[in-house]
Amino acid sequence: MTTFALDADQQSFRDVVRQIAVDRIAPRAAEIDEKAEFPWDVKEVLASNGLLGLHVPEAYGGAGADTLTFALLVEEVARVCASSSVIPLVQKLGSVPLLVGASEEQKQAWFPRIASGEDLISYCISEAGAGSDPASMLTTARRDGDAYVLNGTKVWISMAGVSRLYTVLAKTDPDAGARGVSAFLVRADDPGFSVGKSEDKLGIKGSPTCQVHFDDCRIPADRLVGEEGKGFTYAMQAFDHTRLIVGAQAVGIAQGAIDFATGYMREREQFGKPIGSFQGLQFMLADMAMETEAARQLVYAAAAKADRGDADLTLFSAYAKCKAGDVAMKVTTDAVQILGGYGYVKDYPVERYMRDAKITQIYEGTQQIQRVVIARQLLGKL
Repeated sequence: MTTFALDADQQSFRDVVRQIAVDRIAPRAAEIDEKAEFPWDVKEVLASNGLLGLHVPEAYGGAGADTLTFALLVEEVARVCASSSVIPLVQKLGSVPLLVGASEEQKQAWFPRIASGEDLISYCISEAGAGSDPASMLTTARRDGDAYVLNGTKVWISMAGVSRLYTVLAKTDPDAGARGVSAFLVRADDPGFSVGKSEDKLGIKGSPTCQVHFDDCRIPADRLVGEEGKGFTYAMQAFDHTRLIVGAQAVGIAQGAIDFATGYMREREQFGKPIGSFQGLQFMLADMAMETEAARQLVYAAAAKADRGDADLTLFSAYAKCKAGDVAMKVTTDAVQILGGYGYVKDYPVERYMRDAKITQIYEGTQQIQRVVIARQLLGKL
């Protein structure tokens, strides 16, 4: 049974995005990495082409594209600049819990500006002591009349400081574990909200990652997303749809490294002939391409399952993220090896691809967590 197929519209979309990425994003990639500054110009390119609301239903001002189309977007942008690919990735990550849990009135109020790209949105779940175990979070939200008061600190928040909106998970019942977690929409100008330490990272340096603080942060009660106690459920449902997109990002990074290494192997000469003529390097390149294509097929299959609402989406989303992240790390490391000394210096992009690839093995659930998810899906309750 065919699990996915790119139709004519998706193929055309991929070609258009690829051209935008090559013409408007690729020339900025090295500078974005070197300066470690958020690329507002790239954000505007994405917004002006309707790509930051690609995943948002048409009823709320978006394009209503399917998950496979969105995966193509992230893959093609990551192929030239991983930092830039974080922009649409996090735009979806921050908004999927709202799509899952928010009321119709909330969606109508919040999504038009998200879809247009006027409002960037981040997702706040991780804490210093609650990374792989988010149910143990300490951030609280206390009801106070017609408001909620939030207290706590979130860490590793992608796009913090440039986002205007934050989907925040906090405990409304600290004694109830995961069932006591609720979701809220917080705005950057809410009193008591602040952005803290900015992390100096190995890769995706053009995407800010910061702590965010809630110090008696008071928000209107109508910013509770859906129902109290349902936040953890919304979060886990959202991860099923966004983990596979990290897989798409990883595939794009790997493909970018393959593209550069292939061109280099054709042009670089040693012992009087192109290094691409040496069988040892040919085998490396062949393995890089095979593994990347295998990961791509798994990502696309997971995306198709997300669009169909298949019961095994959790399993396949974990498959896709885990396989693609591991492939990206191996492929980019091999690309550096193919370039030898030149691969180790910043005059060539493969060392950036290698640094960027590492995060795909860590965020949205480490590879070890993905394997736990996979094993539990296969074994069930023991």
